[in-house]
Amino acid sequence: MIDQQMSLRGGAARLPVRPRTGRLLVLAAVFVCAACGLVYELELVALASYLIGDSVTQASVVLSVMVFAMGIGSLLAKRLRCRAAVGFGMIEAALALIGGSSALVLYASFAWLGDSQYALVGFSLAIGVLIGAEIPLLMTLIQRVDRQDAGGAVADLFAADYVGALVGGLAFPFLLLPMLGQLTGALFTGAVNAAAGGALVLWVFRRDLNPRSRWLLVLANVSVIAVLATATVLVDDFERAARRAVYGDQVRVAVQTGVQEVVVTGTDRDSLGLYLDGRLRVSARDEYRYHEALVHPAMNGPRARVLILGGGDGLAAREVLRYEDVRAVTLVELDPAVTRLARTDPALSELNGHAFRDPRLTLVGADAFPWLRADHGRYDVVISDLPDPGITASTKLYSAEFYGLVAEALAPDGRLVVHAGPLGARPQTFWTVEASVRAGGLATRPYRVTGRYAGFAASPDRGGGEDREREDWGFLLAAAAEAPRAALAAGGPEPRSLRGRELREGARAAAEARLPGLLPSTLVHPRYWEDA
Repeated sequence: MIDQQMSLRGGAARLPVRPRTGRLLVLAAVFVCAACGLVYELELVALASYLIGDSVTQASVVLSVMVFAMGIGSLLAKRLRCRAAVGFGMIEAALALIGGSSALVLYASFAWLGDSQYALVGFSLAIGVLIGAEIPLLMTLIQRVDRQDAGGAVADLFAADYVGALVGGLAFPFLLLPMLGQLTGALFTGAVNAAAGGALVLWVFRRDLNPRSRWLLVLANVSVIAVLATATVLVDDFERAARRAVYGDQVRVAVQTGVQEVVVTGTDRDSLGLYLDGRLRVSARDEYRYHEALVHPAMNGPRARVLILGGGDGLAAREVLRYEDVRAVTLVELDPAVTRLARTDPALSELNGHAFRDPRLTLVGADAFPWLRADHGRYDVVISDLPDPGITASTKLYSAEFYGLVAEALAPDGRLVVHAGPLGARPQTFWTVEASVRAGGLATRPYRVTGRYAGFAASPDRGGGEDREREDWGFLLAAAAEAPRAALAAGGPEPRSLRGRELREGARAAAEARLPGLLPSTLVHPRYWEDA
């Protein structure tokens, strides 16, 4: 065995560096390429979750397609082992170009075509094939540097690969995303990928290249880095053009917070639109219909202490603060950038009636779920003004466990109101929310209110378009003892559009549309994706 090992090492190829140095350089390239490869994967998952929604599904699609493609790439790489150096160099150039530009193309297909699902699968497949081809070629190269036994070479390669993946996985959320954003971060990663692969082949393995291959690799890597650098310079112009394609020409504010992308459109309070992660959250044309239907039925009864979960735009708080006998309002919002915008943006602060200036309002920056687990006293009214239950990040806030925490926070005569999604368009989601509220220990009164304008034209899978067809909002009113009546508070402020008769008819229509037999959504078994 000792003689065999010495024979293997004695057959190492002549290279411009010592075998030990060459081996370290190959492993360093493995480390960098693995980090870049994982960044491409995470970038596809993150951007697809933002553009398409349902992060669980998008992660499953990207990872399963990519792992399958890696197997194909490993088989195809067998044909390149006789020319491993030039093959690896060209593969890294292609991977850098495709991976680095993937975010741009994915966002462009969403902005101008309205669908990015096919682009997501295509990039996952292409990147997976190229990543899968790396290891067989690197295995050949490292044995040309230092002819150790195959088991030792594989152990070294996979150790460098796994450590690189760890660094890439941590660098994406903590460095690249907050410092560069998704588009520039992907372009930068591609440039690093091209530089690492090209440098390894053109320096360490330059004696394996004939003049034609050498110039081909130089031209390919220089072209890739030039394309990525040019795209980086133009990325701000591209992003503005894409936003105009999605949101129209009146984008006033566009910021990427630590939680989501926040976009404000419109020139004044009457044309304002607030988008969170590409989804229309507030439209000045019909927001009063939604917030009146959400707030006023729940205010029918004791209402001295009110808790608002979500609602960082301040519009639900505006309706609550119209009641003079409300003594204290606590608003729990995860994203401080939204509440800051609601306080400082002239149009939005005018629309919410400058609610955050009211001394009765206390703002808490926190995730509603862990916040409720601490004892903050009992509330007469709890208003759940949270993102749609179909969005995976919000699923835990529509679980039976969450509503159990809400039930513990309610005063003996307290009421909860929940926005449960459109009853007409997504009945299974609506009634799953209702089953989850009941599983939390509360009796429910469902109701619906029409007057919602459907979607926006940039994304056909979000409904609507230019016909402006009106849809509905679905709500659940709940209490511990018995289901509350769907009625307006006696002696309270008169809503702008909502009337008692409309509430009664909405409750009757919702009761007639009930879907029996649905199971509640829980933390360990979320069910809202089933209605997607």
